[in-house]
Amino acid sequence: MAASAGRSGASGGAGAKSAAAAESSLTGSATMDRGANGERVAFSFDAHGFAPVGTGGTSRGSFRFSHHSHDGRRGATFAGRIDCLLTGGPVATASGIVTRSDHPDRRIVGKRFGFTVYDDGRHDRVGYSWAVDEMPRMKVPACLSAAPYETVKSGDLRVRHVMPPLPVEGGE
Repeated sequence: MAASAGRSGASGGAGAKSAAAAESSLTGSATMDRGANGERVAFSFDAHGFAPVGTGGTSRGSFRFSHHSHDGRRGATFAGRIDCLLTGGPVATASGIVTRSDHPDRRIVGKRFGFTVYDDGRHDRVGYSWAVDEMPRMKVPACLSAAPYETVKSGDLRVRHVMPPLPVEGGE
């Protein structure tokens, strides 16, 4: 199941361990169940922080996904940097910019993609932005994706929700 913490974060300790325990994250790797067609789809995430980078958020990290036909003749791998992570209980929505890909359409590099994960132990689900539009032309805003509709076949995606401190009115 997903781990969660309250506003106060982890108790005890100091340094990097305490800092890591006091922030939201989406981590892990998983492969998808595509049934009879045998397609191989895999996701991995190492995302930390909260809220869009462009609005003062602390989101950072990396993602990787691949989608290949059962015979390996068609497909591509994508990797990039996280620019937003939002969590709520066992659900995370992340977005990131593709920095590397072997996809034949080079317009993919530089595009933002979105991901949503529902952490349900070993029964996780994933959703992704390109389910509703074609990759080369899609325009995904930070922190948006599709509902987590596809079931993980193997692996484990972990969502840790930590509510960051609320800003103080007046900047004090």
